[in-house]
Amino acid sequence: MKKIFLLSLFCLTITVFSQEKKVDNQEIEVNSLIKGTLFSPEKVTSKTKLVILIAGSGPTNRSGNSTIGGINNSLKYLAEGLTRNGFAVFSYDKRIFAQMINKTIDEKTLSFEDFINDAKDVVTYFKAQKKYAKIIIAGHSEGSLIGMVASKTNVDGYVSLAGAGRPIDEVLSEQIAKNSPSIKEAADKDLALLKEGKTFENKNPMLASLFRESVQPYMISWIKYNPQEEIKKLQLPILIINGTKDIQVPPSDAELLYKANPKSTLKIIENMNHIFKEIKVDEDNVKSYSDPKLPVIPELIEVMTSFINSI
Repeated sequence: MKKIFLLSLFCLTITVFSQEKKVDNQEIEVNSLIKGTLFSPEKVTSKTKLVILIAGSGPTNRSGNSTIGGINNSLKYLAEGLTRNGFAVFSYDKRIFAQMINKTIDEKTLSFEDFINDAKDVVTYFKAQKKYAKIIIAGHSEGSLIGMVASKTNVDGYVSLAGAGRPIDEVLSEQIAKNSPSIKEAADKDLALLKEGKTFENKNPMLASLFRESVQPYMISWIKYNPQEEIKKLQLPILIINGTKDIQVPPSDAELLYKANPKSTLKIIENMNHIFKEIKVDEDNVKSYSDPKLPVIPELIEVMTSFINSI
């Protein structure tokens, strides 16, 4: 069993020098729904490895920015940092962006499997090129579970970035208990119905956004996946990362994933929040979600670099 490391706040020399390296980027269209940016180092050889980044929940784009949560460039900065360390990185917009542009989005028809299949399509696209020595999936938040399921075949490594270690109904119940305890009982009843595969008429205005009729089918398709069960199925190198300042998915979730697959490696990064930013003062945590100039914490790039090089 590999040890759990609590990373100290230091920046290795390689990161300092790697900042000077050029990062090339290219727009790639995998299919009509999947478009993204391919970040490439100056020299791509037969030994170059590719990292596929999968964004988190909601309308989150290739840069890690959300139409409802703010601009922080978390995935963009992560991709650039990894590319400066010699890897190719592909980060893509979720399908809902193409659907919004084409005015074909229908929330009722979305399913969690759609996003899993999109990730598989991205892997297939790059596999067919036979250009990269290894392909690694790295999924953030909801993308952690999407990537986890998609990593069962055709990839060489998997990274969970601030991914939940419990089914989404348990995570939501906990978050509601912290932020709106007065509606927890009602929310738990609704979550229980969704877990049974049943839709319902929401009559609580405080839960209207979370349990609106159009999103319930998606919730049903999402709830049925238990991250602990899914990660047990993976027979490949696994890196699980979380931060001590994550106010959305606590480090205890990462520990649950590690316990479910003890062959994995767990890294808890001191002072890193949910979007990979260094938080020294708690009041700055939420502010960081809409700060596009704040870089990602250097330790994250170093930890991922070490893991990818080991594959």
